[in-house]
Amino acid sequence: MTLLGPAEIRDLAEQLDLQPTKKLGQNFVVDANTVRRIVRIAGVEPGDEVLEVGPGLGSLTLGLLEAGARVTAVEIDQRLATQLPLTVAQLDPEGAERLTVITADAMKVADLPGAPTRLVANLPYNVSVPVLLHLLQTVPSLQTALVMVQAEVGQRIAAGPGSKVYGSPSVKAAWYGSWSTAGQVSRQVFWPVPNVDSILVSFARADSLPGSEDERAEVFALVDGAFGQRRKMLRQALAEQLGGSAAASTRLEAAGVDPTLRGEQLSMPDFLAIARAR
Repeated sequence: MTLLGPAEIRDLAEQLDLQPTKKLGQNFVVDANTVRRIVRIAGVEPGDEVLEVGPGLGSLTLGLLEAGARVTAVEIDQRLATQLPLTVAQLDPEGAERLTVITADAMKVADLPGAPTRLVANLPYNVSVPVLLHLLQTVPSLQTALVMVQAEVGQRIAAGPGSKVYGSPSVKAAWYGSWSTAGQVSRQVFWPVPNVDSILVSFARADSLPGSEDERAEVFALVDGAFGQRRKMLRQALAEQLGGSAAASTRLEAAGVDPTLRGEQLSMPDFLAIARAR
């Protein structure tokens, strides 16, 4: 089969009268070697159930199908969602039988056909973190992920406590499992060429979630409070949520957390301990 290259991508865009928009984060991969590299790092094997978000014109979709996966692709742009099965049928007729396209906003997807175990995607950069967190919460069958995101965002997701880039996304992502960076991606493999660097981020789901759904919601609220005022000590940053500075100090001490620390010094289990402390 043939993967899409620069000429094919531009021909498809012209055919659809498509001007890639920054609003939808549309930057299409035009390099087949990069596509195959992503599929390889993701560990995709024949028969895998893969979820792809933002397939665009189909570069990565074709690579996933080439590897023998069954792909459920969620695309918000109606034109792209309509064209994708046609492109796949032309370039990989056999793979077309393993493709399901859903026209929807990934942030609103609740039910998916089958039970995808892998997320592999070139995520729209403007909504990459909310999309990731939404999918990890609503698609519990996902066991692994390899996503391409803006480099700064990817480094933040994979960061540990104490790092300069550690923040709210780092803690929330850690609720679901472990994260690591998996390589840089050149700007030159995209059309149009983005004005930011890109990175691959890898995820492996934990054997079990650390707490209940109610505890997750409370942890995420505490994280928002701590990093909303990240330069303040926790007893101040969480005072409004926990009934004042004195009450916050008492709660933090009950959780075994120094009230004078800042949010960037706490791990996800630390925030969970605060949520459970009484």
